[in-house]
Amino acid sequence: MVHLKQFGICIFLMAMACKETPSAQHEVTETSIVATEEPKKTALQLKEELMSKGFEIFDYVDEETKDTVLMQQYYIAFLKRGPNRSQNKAEADSLQALHMAHLGRMYEEGYADISGPFGDDGDIRGITIYNTPTLKIADSLANLDPMVKSGRLRIEVHPWWAAKGFPLR
Repeated sequence: MVHLKQFGICIFLMAMACKETPSAQHEVTETSIVATEEPKKTALQLKEELMSKGFEIFDYVDEETKDTVLMQQYYIAFLKRGPNRSQNKAEADSLQALHMAHLGRMYEEGYADISGPFGDDGDIRGITIYNTPTLKIADSLANLDPMVKSGRLRIEVHPWWAAKGFPLR
């Protein structure tokens, strides 16, 4: 019985010895970050804003949940292998950097919501989803891409409907 008590005390002391205690070297500070958010728009406000900017929209009512989902027309641009792929490595690398800068600018300015390459080596190299009111605007923005201007890629744009504000998962 004495051995069990001593064993229990040993375990307790070992556990306490392993426990890290605060010291001058391990000072913990707490930082608060205050984020300000714009007030969330109502569905009606969002619809009115989109319509005033010329976007095509409609309401979809889910049969099961009876929820109303706001559908918006976007434009999906397929970036396809172009007719001029004769650039040397340095030229192709430079065009790729300019292409990425163009896509980044489209995202930052709110014209493109998502872009990315396909994982195979097919003729369709990637996509960009443009958040613009018209096909003409999406097409003109897509054709500003240095890869398209050089002929390394060509663009094919199609209208595409999606639920407004739903995230990818």
